[in-house]
Amino acid sequence: MQMPDLGAIVPTGRDAASVRRRVEALEHLLEGLFTIPGIKRKVGLDVILDVLPVGGDVIGAAMGAYMVWEARNLGISKVQMARMFGNVGTDFLLGLIPFVGAIPDFFFRSNTRNLKIIKKHLDKHHPSTAVIEG
Repeated sequence: MQMPDLGAIVPTGRDAASVRRRVEALEHLLEGLFTIPGIKRKVGLDVILDVLPVGGDVIGAAMGAYMVWEARNLGISKVQMARMFGNVGTDFLLGLIPFVGAIPDFFFRSNTRNLKIIKKHLDKHHPSTAVIEG
């Protein structure tokens, strides 16, 4: 049995288009894996990881920090990086609240906020990477 080419699923290049696809895929994994029936609210790994006390929050924060690292490699401003780290830190601290940490995580979507910041930067500085969604 042949393994699928990971490079075809998640682009490995350093170009802006590959970075866009990677951060979009990571945001989808963390914030929108499936929809909760009835309320039509997307949930991802970020909320699911809250089941693991502290460790889940650390993993989620590390994955969020990876998005900031990708943004840094695109040349995003330090102010925007600080906003992104603030989003990740807020998400981490809210997730540390015992027993109810998943509830704020459900509403405060730091990775979606960070993706918007990255997309705005990409659309301005790398317009050829823009994807028309319909």
